[in-house]
Amino acid sequence: MDEFAVSPASRRSVRDWLVDIGLFLFAAAFGIMTAAERIQMPTQDVSPWVFQLDQVIGVLGCAALWLRRRHPVELALALVVLSAFSELVGGAMLVALFTVAVHRAARTTFTVFTLSLLAALVYAVLRQEVGTSRELLFLLGVATQGSAIGWGLFVHHRRRLLLSLRESAARAEAEAQQRAREAIAREIHDVLGHRLSLLSVHAGALEFRPDAPAEDIARAAKVIRQSAHQALQDLREAIGVLRAPVGESLQPSLTDIEELAAESRRAGMRVNLTQEVPGTVSGRSGGTAYRIVQEALTNARKHAPGAQVWVHTTGTPGQWLSIEVRNSAPATSPPAPGEGSGQGLVGLAERVALIGGRLEHGPTDEGGWCLSAWLPWPV
Repeated sequence: MDEFAVSPASRRSVRDWLVDIGLFLFAAAFGIMTAAERIQMPTQDVSPWVFQLDQVIGVLGCAALWLRRRHPVELALALVVLSAFSELVGGAMLVALFTVAVHRAARTTFTVFTLSLLAALVYAVLRQEVGTSRELLFLLGVATQGSAIGWGLFVHHRRRLLLSLRESAARAEAEAQQRAREAIAREIHDVLGHRLSLLSVHAGALEFRPDAPAEDIARAAKVIRQSAHQALQDLREAIGVLRAPVGESLQPSLTDIEELAAESRRAGMRVNLTQEVPGTVSGRSGGTAYRIVQEALTNARKHAPGAQVWVHTTGTPGQWLSIEVRNSAPATSPPAPGEGSGQGLVGLAERVALIGGRLEHGPTDEGGWCLSAWLPWPV
């Protein structure tokens, strides 16, 4: 069974009814015109009973076309056999050949077509008309039957192409949705990971210094409130990416790294920022550079408390943008291994690879950690 075959239980749509009626009328008109031509040829050597039998077969053949969707091959074979001696069933036989070409595989189609050519040859021998050679009669049958098969194959392959395009579009949409989900997950991880680590630092300071001066407690509480508010704002922006049209979502850029470093300094980190970037880096490269620095600072705050952090960006427009974030060995004991899931660096690697960049990271000889990235800088 071909994928375009109609099951017996399926219902005809309005379009199906219109097509079926149109093909039925074509077959009936073909038979009527052929019969009228035969009636106008009194000198034709055809027995009356043969002509009457031919009319009955033509009517039954047209009526049988209503079964063409359920039994296309069986109907075509029956009409091909009848066409070997009946000329009025020719229209119905052409419709059956067309149906097989549309709804069945090419191998089945060409098998039925070959049998129809044999039937045309038999008809040319048995029903030779006055003034018409057998060769011409046979070639006429080949031409009409070949046209029906050719038209059906065109419709068949066009449907297959449309089906393939719909499937490709569905796969592309599903992949785009998956990429969007992954992107928003990375965005939320990067944003909330940074903000929550800031909250953790200030909340930890309040926990371990309950006797701190009231001014310090108020200052830390203010920072916690601001960080929580900013985390909510960042989360709303990240979720808004799902609703925003492509290209309209707001992304951070390389110039926002200064504020990122300032926030980390306010949280007690020692961050040394050096930017040697001529011009502005926007778009995906700028946003990716921002996320790299954000993730690196978050990891340094979590896993290397009290360490000195150096952030260095450099690049040449039209070539590469280089980002390096390096920290010294932690000043105090880092938290127990396993506190982080490690998904941040995995997400960064995926983000960098998507824009054709390269990411490297690992421990340094001094006991610290270094994260380096090279991103394309289109102009």
